[in-house]
Amino acid sequence: MTPTSAQSPLPAEVAARLKRDAVGLVCAVVQQHDSGEVLMVGWMDDEALHRTLTSGRVTFWSRSRGGYWRKGDTSGHAQYVKSVALDCDGDTLLVRVDQIGAACHTGARTCFDDHDLAAVQGHPDE
Repeated sequence: MTPTSAQSPLPAEVAARLKRDAVGLVCAVVQQHDSGEVLMVGWMDDEALHRTLTSGRVTFWSRSRGGYWRKGDTSGHAQYVKSVALDCDGDTLLVRVDQIGAACHTGARTCFDDHDLAAVQGHPDE
């Protein structure tokens, strides 16, 4: 099963701004609204975005499950929407939330805990 935007419930002006990938998805970066902490990345089609914009809770299209997934319905670790922004290219959403509990399926607060890659640090004067 793949998502579809054929009968988009989104307002036409929002749907027209989205640049979806080959299967109709847009990347959604989820950020804690008050601290700026990046919590996770998920994927949304038009319906998932519509549900997110109109319900106050974040809904994703789960590529692994092949269906819609509202964060927290099974784990209790819900994401309550504070704002949603679309980037200038129309291919990435920034969803600011109030995260209850862990955002990561591993039980960590964020999917980016302790997973730093070795990288040379840049400096503006170089």
